[in-house]
Amino acid sequence: MNIGFVSTRLAGVDGVSLEVAKLVTILREMGNASFYCAGELDPVTPPARLVPEMHFTHPTAKRLHDEAFSTAHPPARLFREIYEQADFLRGELQAFVEQYDLDVIVSQNTNAIPMNLSLGVAIADLARRNRVKVLCHSHDYYFERTRFINNGIQSLLDEAFPPKLETVRHMSISTVMQQRLYAWRGIPSLYMPNIFDYENPPPPPDDYALTFRAELSLSPDDLIILQPTRVIRRKVIEKAVELMRKLDDPRLVLLITGYEGDEAGGYGEWLKEEADRAGIRYQFIADYIGAERGERNGHRVYTLWDIYPQAHIATYPSDYEGFGNAMLEMLYFRKPFIIHTYPVYVADIKSRGIKAVEYHYDLTPDVIAQTRRLIDDAALRDDWTETNYRVATECFSYTVARRVLEEALRRFDEPF
Repeated sequence: MNIGFVSTRLAGVDGVSLEVAKLVTILREMGNASFYCAGELDPVTPPARLVPEMHFTHPTAKRLHDEAFSTAHPPARLFREIYEQADFLRGELQAFVEQYDLDVIVSQNTNAIPMNLSLGVAIADLARRNRVKVLCHSHDYYFERTRFINNGIQSLLDEAFPPKLETVRHMSISTVMQQRLYAWRGIPSLYMPNIFDYENPPPPPDDYALTFRAELSLSPDDLIILQPTRVIRRKVIEKAVELMRKLDDPRLVLLITGYEGDEAGGYGEWLKEEADRAGIRYQFIADYIGAERGERNGHRVYTLWDIYPQAHIATYPSDYEGFGNAMLEMLYFRKPFIIHTYPVYVADIKSRGIKAVEYHYDLTPDVIAQTRRLIDDAALRDDWTETNYRVATECFSYTVARRVLEEALRRFDEPF
C-alpha cells in the first residue's frame, strides 16, 4: 500500500514527528511505501509535498486559531474564512493523494488538536467528499486541554476533531484517551502506544559522542541530570530545578535539551531566572541538539542519542503527556528517572510494572531521599533499568505497533 502521513509539521524532535518516523520504518518492513505532506519538513524525508499553509505558525492558521479560541461568540466571517482556507488545503491534499497514488492518509494529530483548524476540516472533507480513507492517529484530544474550552466553534470541532465518518478509522495513543473519545463522541479507536525499537538496543557512544562533555565544559566526574523535553509549560521543568536545589549535590548538573517557541509566554526566560535563583548548575543546550550531527554557531551539534548514554539519571516532571515519548527513550537507553504521576503514566505505563522515583505534585523529603539513593546506588539503578527494558520490550515495541497497524488497516474492510 501507499500511505501518506499528513501533519502541521513532520520535522525536528517533537513527539509526533518522532513517532511518524518509527511508523514509517515499520510500514516499510511490512511492504508498504510512505509519503509526507506537511507545513514543515526535515531536509531528508520520505518523498514529500510541502504545503507551508499547513503549519500551525502560518499567519492564516494562527490568526484563525487565535480568533476562534478568544471568544465564545465568533463572527460568521470567521467560519467562512476557515472553510475557504479548508477548500484550498483540501485541494493540496487531493493533489498529494494523486501525486503518490495513495491508498490511505494518516492524519497525525491534525484532527485531534485544532492548531490549524482549516487543515482538520480539510482532512474531514477529503474523507467525506472524495472518499479517501483516513486513519486518524491522535496524540492529544482538544477536550483534554483547558485552552480550547472557550470557543464558539463547537459544531466545527464536532465535525472534524476528530471526524466520525464511514471512511475514517482511529488510533489513540493511550487507553485514557481511547475511553474519553468513546465517551465523548461515541468513536471507537485502537490503542496505539508510543513505541521504541527495543528489539535493537542502542550501540555504545562513539568517538564523536564522547566529545560532548568537553564541548559543554563538563568534567568526566560531573553527573548529568537530563531533562530531554521541549521548553513548554506543561513540562513543568521548574520541578526539575526544585529537585536539583533540594538535592544540593555539587556533582550534579541539569541539562535541558529542548527548544522554546511552540508556545507563547516567555516560559524559558522565567525558567532561567528560577534556576539562577535556585543556585543550581544547569545548561540549556538546545543549540547543541539536532536531528543530525553537524556544526552550528561555531560548535558541534549532537543528536539526543549521543547524549542519553552519558546521562546519570533523567527527570520527567510533566503535568500532562499524551503518552510520554521521552520517557520511552529513557527506558531504551536504560536511564533511571524521576517522574510526576500524570494520568497516562499511571494508566498505561506504571501499571505495566515500570520502576521509577514517583511523585504527585510535591517533592517530599521521601522523594528526595529516594532520588539520592538512586543517584548513589549502582545496583538499584541496574535493577530498575533492566526491569524497565524488559517491560518496554513487551508493551511498547515495534512488534506491538506492527500488530496495531495491521488491525487498523484491516478495519477499513469492515462495516462502519
